[in-house]
Order: sequence, then structure tokens, then C-alpha cells
Amino acid sequence: MKTEVRKPVAPFYAVAALWIVYALLFPLYAPAHYALLIAASAAVYLVANALCKSGGVVGEKKAAPKAEKKQEQTGSAELDKMLRDGRLAIAEMKRLDDNIADPGVSADIVRLEQVSEKIFEAVKDQPEKLPQIHKFMDYYLPTTLKLLNAYDRMSAAGVSGENIDTTLNKVEGMMRNIVAAFEKQLDALYGSDALDISTDITVLETMMAREGLMGQPLKTETAPEDGTDIKLEL
Repeated sequence: MKTEVRKPVAPFYAVAALWIVYALLFPLYAPAHYALLIAASAAVYLVANALCKSGGVVGEKKAAPKAEKKQEQTGSAELDKMLRDGRLAIAEMKRLDDNIADPGVSADIVRLEQVSEKIFEAVKDQPEKLPQIHKFMDYYLPTTLKLLNAYDRMSAAGVSGENIDTTLNKVEGMMRNIVAAFEKQLDALYGSDALDISTDITVLETMMAREGLMGQPLKTETAPEDGTDIKLEL
């Protein structure tokens, strides 16, 4: 929006009032009279302008201070730190994905981002699983970001050399293993859940078999001649 400086109008009104009063009280037919009036007008304008404050700027509003996005607090300092570090890691992955031109590495970064988000979400939903990802957060995740940052810098150098090419090839070759490791970390978080479900299924099957509820489909009895309803039995 184009801004426009608004000048105070009070000094102009003061000068106009001075001319009206002067014309009513004093003669205005000689050059000296006009010279005197002009001098008086200048003095009145300067005094009125000094008394007035700046009218400010039209069409421009002060930008309201941006409210800092309040991060959700879980009540656990350790969990909050994990979620905060996780958000930073995801943001860094997005930046690296934008910078790195190699489609294979870029696809691997996207997959790492997706799996990492699921890991953080799983731990957020079940904070008791936080100890399971300590090594992931303290070593695997930061080391992966370190490798990708090195790849980003070297690939952006725009030159080919033994050191650069060797490093790039090593990182590219390692990415699939890193993706697999991240996926295994996510799978491991559901290990206890899978065990609980397996146990529940085993107990359920045992009880159903004991009660004769397994492997016997519904069947109908022949309707009695008295016309009573069909009976179902397991």
C-alpha cells in the first residue's frame, strides 16, 4: 500500500483566520500592508506548526508484533525437548530436500522425514516409550543430518574430485541403510503392542476353543411342524 505523509492542517487554518481578521481591522491597499501581513502569516504558521504534533502517516498501520507460536507443553521436560528437537530435525530435512538435486537422495530424505514424524508422534502418544529412542535422538538422527549436510555442501561445490566424489558416493550408498534403520526404529516402538495383541489373541483362541466356539459355523434346525421360528445354534 502506498503511504502518504499527512501534514498538520491547523497552521493553515491559523493563517487563514489571520488574513480574515487582518482584512477586517487593517487596510490592505498598499504593498507595505501586504508585506506586513505576509510576515505576520509566516510567524503565525511557524508558531502553530510548532504547537502541532505530526499528523503521522496515512494508510500505514503499525505491524502488530507477531505472537510467538506457543508450543504444546506435555508436562514432561524430557518429552518436550524430544518434540522440540524433532521439529527442528524435520525442518532441517525439508531444507536439505529442497537443496539437494539428486532425486534418489531427495526421495530417501522424504522417507526419513515421514518415518521420523511417525516416531515422534508414537512417543508423544505413549511417553513411556521415550527411553526406546534415546540412542536414535542422541546419535542416529544427528549423525544422519550431519552426513546429509556434508553431502549438500559438497554437491553444491560444483566441482568433481576424488574426495568429493568418494564422499558423495558413500553417502548415497548409505542412505538406503539409514532409511531401513529408521523404519526398524519405528517398528520397534510397536513391539510391546504387538506382543500384547498376540497374547490377547492366544488367550481368546484358547477360551473360544474351550467353550466349543471355534470352527463350528452357524447352522439351522428344521422348523417344527407347529410353525415355531427357526432356531440357530453354534
